[in-house]
Amino acid sequence: YIGDVRFAKGEWLGLELTDGKGVHDGSVLGVPYFQCPAGKGVFAEPARLTGSSAAPARAGAPTAVAVMTPERDEVKTLPSKEKSAHGSVWLGQQVMWKGNQGIVRYIGDVGFATGEWVGVEMFEATGMHDGTALGVPYFRCLPGRGIFTQPAQLQTTGTGDSAVVEQTLRQAEASATAGALRVDQRVTWSGKHAGTVRYVGPVKFAAGEFVGVELDDAAGRHDGSFMGESYFECEFGKGIFSQASMLKALTEPIIKV
Repeated sequence: YIGDVRFAKGEWLGLELTDGKGVHDGSVLGVPYFQCPAGKGVFAEPARLTGSSAAPARAGAPTAVAVMTPERDEVKTLPSKEKSAHGSVWLGQQVMWKGNQGIVRYIGDVGFATGEWVGVEMFEATGMHDGTALGVPYFRCLPGRGIFTQPAQLQTTGTGDSAVVEQTLRQAEASATAGALRVDQRVTWSGKHAGTVRYVGPVKFAAGEFVGVELDDAAGRHDGSFMGESYFECEFGKGIFSQASMLKALTEPIIKV
Protein backbone atom coordinates (compact mmCIF):
# COMPACT_ATOMS: atom_id res chain seq x y z
CA TYR A 1 0.00 0.00 0.00
CA ILE A 2 1.16 3.56 -0.78
CA GLY A 3 -0.89 6.58 0.23
CA ASP A 4 -2.61 8.46 3.02
CA VAL A 5 -3.51 6.85 6.35
CA ARG A 6 -5.84 7.87 9.16
CA PHE A 7 -3.39 7.45 12.05
CA ALA A 8 -0.84 10.04 10.84
CA LYS A 9 -0.22 12.72 8.24
CA GLY A 10 1.76 12.35 5.03
CA GLU A 11 2.37 9.46 2.65
CA TRP A 12 2.94 6.03 4.17
CA LEU A 13 3.87 2.62 2.78
CA GLY A 14 2.17 -0.58 3.89
CA LEU A 15 4.47 -3.59 3.76
CA GLU A 16 3.96 -7.34 3.99
CA LEU A 17 7.13 -8.68 5.59
CA THR A 18 8.50 -12.03 4.49
CA ASP A 19 9.15 -12.97 8.13
CA GLY A 20 6.76 -12.75 11.08
CA LYS A 21 8.07 -9.49 12.55
CA GLY A 22 5.13 -7.28 11.63
CA VAL A 23 2.36 -6.07 13.91
CA HIS A 24 -0.95 -6.41 12.02
CA ASP A 25 -2.72 -7.89 8.99
CA GLY A 26 -2.88 -4.75 6.87
CA SER A 27 -5.66 -3.16 8.95
CA VAL A 28 -4.95 -0.46 11.54
CA LEU A 29 -7.55 1.02 13.90
CA GLY A 30 -10.37 -0.56 11.91
CA VAL A 31 -9.23 0.61 8.46
CA PRO A 32 -8.19 -2.13 5.96
CA TYR A 33 -5.35 -0.71 3.83
CA PHE A 34 -4.19 -4.07 2.44
CA GLN A 35 -4.38 -7.77 3.29
CA CYS A 36 -1.66 -10.06 4.58
CA PRO A 37 -1.25 -12.80 7.21
CA ALA A 38 -1.59 -11.53 10.78
CA GLY A 39 1.72 -10.38 12.21
CA LYS A 40 3.37 -9.62 8.86
CA GLY A 41 2.08 -6.14 8.13
CA VAL A 42 3.82 -2.86 9.03
CA PHE A 43 3.58 0.80 8.02
CA ALA A 44 6.63 2.98 7.42
CA GLU A 45 7.49 6.32 5.90
CA PRO A 46 9.35 6.11 2.55
CA ALA A 47 12.51 7.70 4.01
CA ARG A 48 12.89 4.80 6.45
CA LEU A 49 13.02 2.11 3.76
CA THR A 50 15.84 0.84 1.57
CA GLY A 51 15.02 -0.67 -1.80
CA SER A 52 16.70 -3.36 -3.89
CA SER A 53 16.34 -4.24 -7.57
CA ALA A 54 17.15 -7.88 -6.84
CA ALA A 55 14.53 -8.56 -4.17
CA PRO A 56 11.29 -7.11 -2.78
CA ALA A 57 11.82 -4.11 -0.50
CA ARG A 58 11.77 -4.90 3.18
CA ALA A 59 11.38 -2.77 6.27
CA GLY A 60 14.45 -1.67 8.21
CA ALA A 61 15.92 -3.21 11.31
CA PRO A 62 13.52 -5.01 13.64
CA THR A 63 14.11 -2.35 16.29
CA ALA A 64 12.31 0.22 14.11
CA VAL A 65 9.00 -1.32 15.13
CA ALA A 66 8.19 -2.25 18.71
CA VAL A 67 6.73 -5.76 18.77
CA MET A 68 5.17 -6.56 22.14
CA THR A 69 4.01 -9.82 23.70
CA PRO A 70 0.59 -9.98 25.41
CA GLU A 71 2.11 -11.41 28.61
CA ARG A 72 4.47 -8.47 29.05
CA ASP A 73 1.90 -5.84 28.04
CA GLU A 74 -0.53 -6.90 30.75
CA VAL A 75 1.99 -6.30 33.55
CA LYS A 76 2.91 -2.64 33.04
CA THR A 77 3.14 0.14 30.50
CA LEU A 78 6.15 0.45 28.24
CA PRO A 79 9.15 2.53 29.33
CA SER A 80 9.32 5.95 27.72
CA LYS A 81 12.12 8.23 26.64
CA GLU A 82 12.58 11.38 28.70
CA LYS A 83 12.81 13.62 25.62
CA SER A 84 12.17 13.39 21.88
CA ALA A 85 15.12 12.95 19.52
CA HIS A 86 15.32 16.69 18.80
CA GLY A 87 14.68 17.68 22.41
CA SER A 88 11.55 19.68 21.58
CA VAL A 89 9.15 17.44 23.55
CA TRP A 90 9.63 15.92 27.00
CA LEU A 91 7.61 13.83 29.47
CA GLY A 92 5.17 15.85 31.56
CA GLN A 93 5.23 18.77 29.13
CA GLN A 94 1.98 20.58 28.41
CA VAL A 95 1.28 20.67 24.69
CA MET A 96 -1.38 21.59 22.16
CA TRP A 97 -2.74 19.08 19.63
CA LYS A 98 -5.31 20.30 17.09
CA GLY A 99 -6.15 23.22 19.37
CA ASN A 100 -6.66 21.06 22.47
CA GLN A 101 -4.43 20.90 25.54
CA GLY A 102 -2.79 17.79 26.88
CA ILE A 103 0.23 16.42 28.70
CA VAL A 104 2.96 14.22 27.23
CA ARG A 105 2.83 10.68 28.68
CA TYR A 106 4.97 8.63 26.30
CA ILE A 107 7.82 9.20 23.83
CA GLY A 108 9.30 6.40 21.75
CA ASP A 109 8.66 3.56 19.31
CA VAL A 110 5.17 2.15 18.70
CA GLY A 111 3.90 -1.10 17.26
CA PHE A 112 1.57 0.39 14.64
CA ALA A 113 4.12 2.43 12.65
CA THR A 114 7.83 3.20 12.48
CA GLY A 115 9.52 6.33 13.78
CA GLU A 116 9.30 8.24 17.04
CA TRP A 117 5.79 8.90 18.38
CA VAL A 118 4.40 10.88 21.29
CA GLY A 119 1.53 9.69 23.49
CA VAL A 120 -0.53 12.54 24.91
CA GLU A 121 -3.21 12.54 27.61
CA MET A 122 -5.71 15.23 26.63
CA PHE A 123 -7.32 17.45 29.27
CA GLU A 124 -10.75 16.78 27.76
CA ALA A 125 -12.29 13.79 25.98
CA THR A 126 -10.93 14.78 22.55
CA GLY A 127 -8.72 11.71 22.21
CA MET A 128 -9.29 8.19 20.91
CA HIS A 129 -8.16 5.67 23.53
CA ASP A 130 -6.83 5.15 27.07
CA GLY A 131 -3.14 4.97 26.24
CA THR A 132 -3.39 1.48 24.77
CA ALA A 133 -3.15 1.00 20.98
CA LEU A 134 -3.64 -2.36 19.26
CA GLY A 135 -3.42 -4.10 22.62
CA VAL A 136 -0.15 -2.49 23.73
CA PRO A 137 -0.32 -0.26 26.86
CA TYR A 138 2.05 2.66 26.26
CA PHE A 139 0.59 4.83 29.03
CA ARG A 140 -2.61 5.07 31.07
CA CYS A 141 -5.32 7.73 31.01
CA LEU A 142 -9.10 8.00 31.06
CA PRO A 143 -10.87 6.42 28.06
CA GLY A 144 -11.19 8.81 25.14
CA ARG A 145 -8.33 11.07 26.28
CA GLY A 146 -5.29 9.38 24.76
CA ILE A 147 -3.78 10.17 21.34
CA PHE A 148 -0.60 9.37 19.46
CA THR A 149 1.08 11.86 17.19
CA GLN A 150 4.51 12.76 15.92
CA PRO A 151 6.49 15.53 17.64
CA ALA A 152 6.16 17.90 14.69
CA GLN A 153 2.36 17.87 15.08
CA LEU A 154 2.49 19.29 18.61
CA GLN A 155 2.73 22.86 19.84
CA THR A 156 4.21 23.68 23.22
CA THR A 157 2.26 26.00 25.49
CA GLY A 158 5.21 27.31 27.47
CA THR A 159 4.20 25.49 30.64
CA GLY A 160 7.13 23.52 32.01
CA ASP A 161 5.94 22.98 35.59
CA SER A 162 4.74 19.38 35.59
CA ALA A 163 3.07 19.79 39.00
CA VAL A 164 0.87 22.58 37.66
CA VAL A 165 0.05 20.55 34.58
CA GLU A 166 -0.89 17.50 36.68
CA GLN A 167 -3.15 19.57 38.91
CA THR A 168 -4.96 21.04 35.89
CA LEU A 169 -5.39 17.61 34.37
CA ARG A 170 -6.78 16.03 37.54
CA GLN A 171 -9.25 18.90 37.93
CA ALA A 172 -10.47 18.22 34.41
CA GLU A 173 -10.84 14.52 35.21
CA ALA A 174 -12.83 15.26 38.36
CA SER A 175 -15.33 17.32 36.38
CA ALA A 176 -15.87 14.63 33.75
CA THR A 177 -19.13 12.74 33.89
CA ALA A 178 -20.18 9.70 31.89
CA GLY A 179 -23.48 7.87 31.98
CA ALA A 180 -23.74 4.09 31.59
CA LEU A 181 -24.67 2.91 28.12
CA ARG A 182 -26.75 -0.14 27.33
CA VAL A 183 -27.55 -2.23 24.27
CA ASP A 184 -30.27 -0.76 22.02
CA GLN A 185 -29.73 2.72 23.47
CA ARG A 186 -29.72 5.58 20.97
CA VAL A 187 -26.52 7.67 20.89
CA THR A 188 -24.57 10.15 18.79
CA TRP A 189 -20.95 9.58 17.76
CA SER A 190 -18.54 12.43 16.94
CA GLY A 191 -21.35 14.83 17.74
CA LYS A 192 -23.19 14.32 14.47
CA HIS A 193 -23.74 10.65 13.63
CA ALA A 194 -26.74 9.01 15.28
CA GLY A 195 -26.79 5.29 15.94
CA THR A 196 -27.84 2.42 18.17
CA VAL A 197 -25.66 0.65 20.72
CA ARG A 198 -25.21 -3.00 19.71
CA TYR A 199 -22.37 -4.12 21.97
CA VAL A 200 -20.88 -3.07 25.31
CA GLY A 201 -17.91 -4.91 26.76
CA PRO A 202 -14.27 -5.96 26.34
CA VAL A 203 -12.58 -6.32 22.94
CA LYS A 204 -9.46 -8.12 21.78
CA PHE A 205 -7.85 -5.21 19.97
CA ALA A 206 -7.43 -2.91 22.99
CA ALA A 207 -7.71 -2.80 26.76
CA GLY A 208 -10.81 -1.50 28.54
CA GLU A 209 -14.51 -1.49 27.77
CA PHE A 210 -15.68 -0.49 24.29
CA VAL A 211 -19.07 0.27 22.80
CA GLY A 212 -20.10 -1.11 19.42
CA VAL A 213 -22.54 1.15 17.58
CA GLU A 214 -24.60 0.64 14.44
CA LEU A 215 -24.79 4.08 12.81
CA ASP A 216 -27.84 5.26 10.90
CA ASP A 217 -25.66 6.40 8.01
CA ALA A 218 -22.65 4.79 6.32
CA ALA A 219 -20.07 6.76 8.31
CA GLY A 220 -18.71 3.64 10.01
CA ARG A 221 -15.83 1.31 9.16
CA HIS A 222 -17.06 -2.28 9.43
CA ASP A 223 -20.02 -4.65 9.90
CA GLY A 224 -19.57 -5.36 13.60
CA SER A 225 -16.57 -7.63 13.07
CA PHE A 226 -13.03 -6.41 13.67
CA MET A 227 -9.72 -8.21 13.17
CA GLY A 228 -11.52 -11.51 12.66
CA GLU A 229 -13.69 -11.25 15.79
CA SER A 230 -17.48 -10.78 15.52
CA TYR A 231 -18.97 -8.51 18.21
CA PHE A 232 -22.31 -7.63 16.61
CA GLU A 233 -23.96 -7.57 13.19
CA CYS A 234 -24.89 -4.63 11.00
CA GLU A 235 -24.65 -3.44 7.42
CA PHE A 236 -21.06 -3.02 6.24
CA GLY A 237 -19.82 0.55 6.67
CA LYS A 238 -22.22 1.33 9.52
CA GLY A 239 -20.35 -0.24 12.44
CA ILE A 240 -17.91 1.57 14.73
CA PHE A 241 -16.23 0.95 18.06
CA SER A 242 -15.87 3.78 20.52
CA GLN A 243 -15.21 4.36 24.17
CA ALA A 244 -18.20 5.56 26.15
CA SER A 245 -16.73 9.00 26.72
CA MET A 246 -16.87 9.68 22.97
CA LEU A 247 -20.63 8.95 22.79
CA LYS A 248 -23.59 11.02 23.87
CA ALA A 249 -26.92 9.46 24.82
CA LEU A 250 -29.91 10.71 22.83
CA THR A 251 -32.92 11.79 24.81
CA GLU A 252 -34.85 12.82 21.73
CA PRO A 253 -34.79 11.28 18.24
CA ILE A 254 -32.85 13.06 15.51
CA ILE A 255 -35.23 14.17 12.77
CA LYS A 256 -33.63 14.33 9.34
CA VAL A 257 -35.20 16.80 6.95
